[in-house]
Amino acid sequence: MQQELRFATFNAFNLAPPGVKLYDNLVPSTPEQYEAKLDWTARQIDLIDADVIGFQEIFSQAALRAALARTTKYCHAAHIGFDPDPDAPRLTPSVALVTRFPQAQAASQLVDFPSGIDMPPGSRDAERFTRAPLHVALQVTPDLVIDVVVVHLKSRRPDYRNGDSGDDPQLYALACLRSLVRRGTEAAALRVLLADMARSQKRPRIVMGDFNDVSDAVTTGIVMGVGAPLGERLFDACQLQRRFDCQRDVAFSCVHDGRYSTIDHVLVSEDFHRDLPNAIGEVVDVISLNDHLLLGLPEASDHGQVIARLRLFDESHGFIEAGL
Repeated sequence: MQQELRFATFNAFNLAPPGVKLYDNLVPSTPEQYEAKLDWTARQIDLIDADVIGFQEIFSQAALRAALARTTKYCHAAHIGFDPDPDAPRLTPSVALVTRFPQAQAASQLVDFPSGIDMPPGSRDAERFTRAPLHVALQVTPDLVIDVVVVHLKSRRPDYRNGDSGDDPQLYALACLRSLVRRGTEAAALRVLLADMARSQKRPRIVMGDFNDVSDAVTTGIVMGVGAPLGERLFDACQLQRRFDCQRDVAFSCVHDGRYSTIDHVLVSEDFHRDLPNAIGEVVDVISLNDHLLLGLPEASDHGQVIARLRLFDESHGFIEAGL
């Protein structure tokens, strides 16, 4: 039985074919830029070498398939994802999942907010996720199915309205507040869906992706279920890792205005919290691939990739070291 499981999250940063208009302030990529991005993305996927990779900012699933075709380790992996809604008022990216494990059941998008979760009165935003989370049940071992959810919560980008700009501090503050409210509402909606999943499936869960906030932020805490019953809680893999050395720790997944932070997370259910009685495994360590953020490579992602290594307990509740 496979003892070590690797789960990773990878914000691919505007992965789209050349010539496609993504945002008003972004020039479409050229064929040469697209080719360079595919090559870099493929190399990074091989470097990650995880059993399961959750992707964000996928404007075209075909572009992701093109990157996977250039890998050496994922040519035969399963790619699961849905293209952005063609009927949406504007093009928005979607998420995806690539895995070496078989699916235990058909994948699904979690598009709409559950009953009881609504945007504030007067909001013109739809009662649905900006980028629909992706739920995939994976048959990790013959006896173990893990529910994996890939997420991309609303960004911190100011949500300007009616031609507003950041020139006015008050309008800037209100635009940031709109984004926060949207992200907070999405976090609450996701919490309800994850709690329902925990009650109905009673299986281990991994939730990973771009949360657009740090692990101790209120919105991330909502997703983790702080204050919820233990069986419905999620835990930050980075906080649970068995191996942690503060002398070598350089974990960050984002650099903004000169500040280093981690907004890409792998969350695990109590099944991987080694100190809890129902644990079936533990978090060995969490690795951040982020050197490219300091190198300024134009074809690279603007996010670091986060890899969580989990290890299943053996039958005697010991471990197979496997050289780790």
